[in-house]
Amino acid sequence: MLVHGAWSDGSIWQEVIGHLHEQGHQALAVQLPMTSLADDIAWTRRHIDALEGPVTLVGHSYGGTVISGAALEHPKVNSLVFVAGYVPGEGETIGMLSDKGAEMPGRVALRFAADGWSDVDPELFGDALAHDLPPRLARSLAAMQKPTHGACLAAPASAGAWHDLPCGYVLSAHDRILDPQLQRWFATRAGAVVTELPSSHLSPLSHPEGVAAAISAMLRPEEDSAS
Repeated sequence: MLVHGAWSDGSIWQEVIGHLHEQGHQALAVQLPMTSLADDIAWTRRHIDALEGPVTLVGHSYGGTVISGAALEHPKVNSLVFVAGYVPGEGETIGMLSDKGAEMPGRVALRFAADGWSDVDPELFGDALAHDLPPRLARSLAAMQKPTHGACLAAPASAGAWHDLPCGYVLSAHDRILDPQLQRWFATRAGAVVTELPSSHLSPLSHPEGVAAAISAMLRPEEDSAS
């Protein structure tokens, strides 16, 4: 099961899903409401409940926080894969974790409105998130981005399922919005198997084959229902 991050939607996984299907896996991309962390976790757990068999949860960026909470004590989830993702400890927020890393140039593109909703400046979207994608695609992504409420980013995380489950981490070495060294720290504290890609933050689109390979490596032989 594939969970997108902030200012995005499930379409970010389209090429990854294609590769997973070619490898014989089933895959489902969740469309998060992006109204609060609790809502996003509940929505993800609802989809897990509807599936048969064991599940690997994959989370991109903010989606890492979602999968860590959604998998907590869920009997169907047997592994996690974080793709340039946050791996929060109990009580940690996206802001707190971001502050642990270097100040990244892409953060100037983030815009927060008085009503709590946020987006990425379309003029800066490509440089901040997608500098290794074709400019036309980056502009389309900027135009289609899904607003994210600040309640998603400010909510403290739960204890986190990564403490108890096997984890993989796909590190974006050329990321301009989430410090690659912070990503490495996330992976280390989760004891994750690391796959490093020469990618922007949007590795599911710029390096889908590498992301799919990292996911496939975490799937167990008996896992044939969903990924």
